[in-house]
Amino acid sequence: MATESGGGPTTITVHVKFSGRSIPISLSPDATVRDLKSHLQPLTNVLPRGQKLIYKGKILVDTMTMKSSEVLDGSKIMLIASHGLHQGDGPITKDASSLSSSRRIVEANRTEEKKPKISIEMSQLDRWKVTGVVALSECHLKVVPEEIWACGEVRVLDISNNSIQEIPAKIGSLRSIHKLLLNANDISDESIKWEGITSLKSLTVLSLSQNHLATLPPAIGALTSLQQLHISNNKLTSLPAEIGLLSQLQILKASNNRISSVPSSLGNCYSLIEVLHLSNNGLKLLPPSLFKMCSKLSTLDLHNTEITMDILRQIEGWEEFDERRRSKHQKQLDFRVGHSAGFDEGADKNEGR
Repeated sequence: MATESGGGPTTITVHVKFSGRSIPISLSPDATVRDLKSHLQPLTNVLPRGQKLIYKGKILVDTMTMKSSEVLDGSKIMLIASHGLHQGDGPITKDASSLSSSRRIVEANRTEEKKPKISIEMSQLDRWKVTGVVALSECHLKVVPEEIWACGEVRVLDISNNSIQEIPAKIGSLRSIHKLLLNANDISDESIKWEGITSLKSLTVLSLSQNHLATLPPAIGALTSLQQLHISNNKLTSLPAEIGLLSQLQILKASNNRISSVPSSLGNCYSLIEVLHLSNNGLKLLPPSLFKMCSKLSTLDLHNTEITMDILRQIEGWEEFDERRRSKHQKQLDFRVGHSAGFDEGADKNEGR
């Protein structure tokens, strides 16, 4: 970064994330966002009007400068390109200007000879509205972008792997959402508005793993359509009794928390079928009705808990569960014949405990 005699920088370098790569661009702090887009055009093959630049969860405005947009040296910016606004088959290079006039005329004639096609230019917001899928994972977001609330019928919202702290009550406006992925952010008990999430009656998948949650509210029982709940790698010390109201729940992943016991109502989650992950917690007992009530359960991960195989064998319904578990185990082993990869069956490894 070059500096003036007065101490202010004459140039800054920003890093633009696009198509899996990071593009360094050096420019003046007084350069506009439009100037940045012009720099990016030959490097990305995306016309400026097809570029949407997102910084700290906000869309940069063309007329604003880097300084007024609070873009600093070393800042990371995400580029989202609109369909239909790319230039040809590859990035424009310095040699592109050397095309002869005759070649340009030939190419123009070929274009005119082609059958006319309807070109639909679709912005990111338009795509979200058409597909119902908002995918913003790993976009360096610190807040939920305001544009999401204008999307209408969103079916999937993936804002995982960012630095988002607050989940506002406004999320309850996404009435049609089925899958909500909020894992790997900075969400805490104080920054999540559960009244918004628990009003999403069509929600089937909720992922909140890798955050800073210490409690799961009783209101979670209102999500009666929920089929998957991922809450691993938090600071949870317990599960609310209302979790038993989730009769459609098939997968529960709650490993790597501080849970010392699970409510007996968990046995009411009779749709639990494939995965019940409770490893790396302080568990000593399971609900006595778990195996009897959850008659489809075939995988139980209790690694690094105080529950031994002797304890499991004393729970009513163990024999039936063990038969399902071993059957699934055998099928997976049969599938892996000829492969050297190790197999981890969960409760099997507690034999010596």
